Amino acid sequence: MENGISTDAIVLVAGILLIVGVLTTKFSSRLGVPSLVLFMMVGMAMGSFIYFDNAKVAQMIGVLALVIILFEGGIQTNWSSLRPVIIPSLSLATFGVLITSGIVALAVKLILGFGWLESILFGAIIGSTDAAAVFAVLKGQNIKPRLGATLEAESGSNDPMAVFLTVAMIEMITIPDSSILSLIGSFFVQMFVGVILGLAFGKIAVWGLNRINLDAGGLYPVFATAFALLTYGITAFFHGSGLLAVYISAIIIGNSDIAFRHSIFRFSEGLAWMMQITMFVILGLLVFPNELFTAGNLLNGILISIILILIARPVAVYLSTIKMNYDHRERIFLSWAGLKGAVPIVLATFPLLANIEGSHEIFNVVFFVVLISCLVQGSTITQLAEKLHLVGPKLSEPTHSLELISLGKADAEMLEYRMEEDAEIVGMSLLDIPFPPGSLVNAIIREDKLIPPTGNTVLKGGDFLYVLAPRKQKKSIKELLSKKKDMGTEQVG
Repeated sequence: MENGISTDAIVLVAGILLIVGVLTTKFSSRLGVPSLVLFMMVGMAMGSFIYFDNAKVAQMIGVLALVIILFEGGIQTNWSSLRPVIIPSLSLATFGVLITSGIVALAVKLILGFGWLESILFGAIIGSTDAAAVFAVLKGQNIKPRLGATLEAESGSNDPMAVFLTVAMIEMITIPDSSILSLIGSFFVQMFVGVILGLAFGKIAVWGLNRINLDAGGLYPVFATAFALLTYGITAFFHGSGLLAVYISAIIIGNSDIAFRHSIFRFSEGLAWMMQITMFVILGLLVFPNELFTAGNLLNGILISIILILIARPVAVYLSTIKMNYDHRERIFLSWAGLKGAVPIVLATFPLLANIEGSHEIFNVVFFVVLISCLVQGSTITQLAEKLHLVGPKLSEPTHSLELISLGKADAEMLEYRMEEDAEIVGMSLLDIPFPPGSLVNAIIREDKLIPPTGNTVLKGGDFLYVLAPRKQKKSIKELLSKKKDMGTEQVG
C-alpha cells in the first residue's frame, strides 16, 4: 500500500507467481535443471515489473519457509536410516561447516580483498549445505539410503552452525569488543536448547495429534504445522536454535504412529512446495540483474564457486568423515552433493540489515555462487550417483492412500504398511495371519494395481497393505507386519 500497490494487485501477483512456480516444476525435470533455480529466475524476471528491495521482509519469508521445509523434510526422514549416520552427519554439520567456511574465507580474502572478519563472514554464509536444495533434489531419487540419510541429516542440522558463525562475525564487526568465548558459549547453549525443546515438542505433538479428537480431518495437518511454528518460536524465544528444534521434532512426529498420518504428510509436502516457490521467487525479486551480472561478480563468483565445489567441500567431507566407513566413491558423492540454496541467500540478508560495509557485494556474489551450485551440482547429482553405482533399484510408491474421513471421531485408523521381502508373514495367506481382533485388511496395492483381499490372498514382498483397525491395536499390528523371518530356522527347513 505504501508503494501504491493495491491489495487486489498483490493477491493477483501472488496467484500468478504460484501458478508459474508450479508449472516450472513440470519443466525442470525435462530441462534437467533443479526447480529452485527456475524459481529464482522467475523472481528475477518478475523484478523487471515489480520493484522489491526489502531485505527484512525477504528474511522473514525465508525463515518461515525454512521452518516449513525443514518440518516436511523431518517427517519424511526414516529414523532407522538416520540412526546409523548421526555421528558423520553431525561431524559434517559442525566441523564440515567450519572447514568449508575457513577455506572459502581464505579464497574471499585473496579474490575480493575483504578484511579477515568480512572474509570469514562470507565463508560462514556460504559454508552450510542447504536443506531446501537437498530435499528438493533428492526427493524421488533412490540414492543409496545411507548416503541420502547422511545428506538429509547434515543439511537439516547444519543451519545452527552457519547461523551462529554469521551472527558472530556480524557482532564482531559491529561490536569490536565482543568476547569470542561468550559467542562460543552461546552456540552450545543454542544447540542444547534446540535439541531439548525439539524432543519435547515432538513428543507433545504426537500426544496431541493422537489424543485430541478434532471435528474435521483437515484440521490435523494444520495442527501439526502449528506445532512446527510453535516449536521454532518458543525455542528462539529461549535463545535456542529454532531450526534444529523443528527438524528434531519433525523426525519424532514422522516416525511415530499418528492420526491422519497421510493427510499430514501430503499437506506438509504441498505447503513445503508452496513455501519453497514463494521463498525462491522472493529472493529472486531481491536481486537486480544489472547489479548481479557484472563482469566483476561473474568472475569472482565463478572463482569462489570453483574453490568451494572442488576444494573446500571435498576437504571438509574427507576430514569430517575420517574412519567413518565411507569409501572413496561415497566421499566423492557427498562432496559433490553439498548443495547451496536458500539458507546462504537468507543469511546474506543479515549483513544488509546490519549495514556492513560491502554487504551488497557479499549478497550479489553469494547469490551467484548459489546459482552456480544449483545449476552445476544440482543438475548432475543423479548422474554422478549412477556413474558411481550408488543408486539402488527404483522403489515403488502407492499411487493412492486410504483414510477414514471420520477418523477424528472414530476409535479406528487406516494403517498403511509396505511389506518387506524378509517379513515373516510374506508368503502366507490372509486367513493364516493372526491379525488382532477387530482389524480388517481393506486393500492391497501390488505393482500399482488394486488386489481385492480375500482369505486366500497370499502376501508378497513390496505389497502395500491398508488395514482398518482399532487404535488400541496399532502397536500389535505394526509388530506383526514388521516381524522378520527366523533365517536360522528357514535355512534348517
